[in-house]
This record gives sequence, structure tokens and C-alpha cells, in this order.
Amino acid sequence: MSNEVMLVISIVARPGKGCEQIVAFEKLAPLVRGEPGCLQYDLHAVVGDDDRFVLIERWASTEALAAHDVTPHMIAADLHSPTFRAAPAAVLELGPNSLA
Repeated sequence: MSNEVMLVISIVARPGKGCEQIVAFEKLAPLVRGEPGCLQYDLHAVVGDDDRFVLIERWASTEALAAHDVTPHMIAADLHSPTFRAAPAAVLELGPNSLA
């Protein structure tokens, strides 16, 4: 059985600040994707709303995700994101696919 972790994260930028979210992600993504255990790290825009996004993250294990959360680039990103985000991101951890 896999202990893979999948997260779906809802992000809302302040009005007119969606472009800042995109720029921040473009800088951060290569660093995160290079981390051990990162299987997916993709930002998607919400159709019809320039200030809403969904981030899909997949990690090989809970340990890989825990290590990700304390990397210097994530700590810096967490400190910077309130300058353009309307609220903290809403994180949903998905369970195994019961329909497969």
C-alpha cells in the first residue's frame, strides 16, 4: 500500500493580485519539484476568476511532505504570500481513490 499524499489547495489572491501569485509560483515551482519525494506540484487558474487558483500537490510520503514544509524556500514563500493573498490557503488532503 502506498503512503502517497495528495493535496488540493485553494488559493485566493487579493483583487487584482493574481499575477503576483503566478510570479511567486513560477519562482518556487522548480525548487519544489526538485525536492526528494515531490511527484506533482502544479498551479491551475480558475476559469473566469483571475484571482483564484488551485494547487495540486502529490508527495511520495508524509515524510517528504513534512520535509518540504520546512525548506528555506517554503518558509520564505509563506512569509511573502500574505502580501498578495486574500486569506490563508485552504488545504484539503485527499484519501485513496475508492473508485479505482
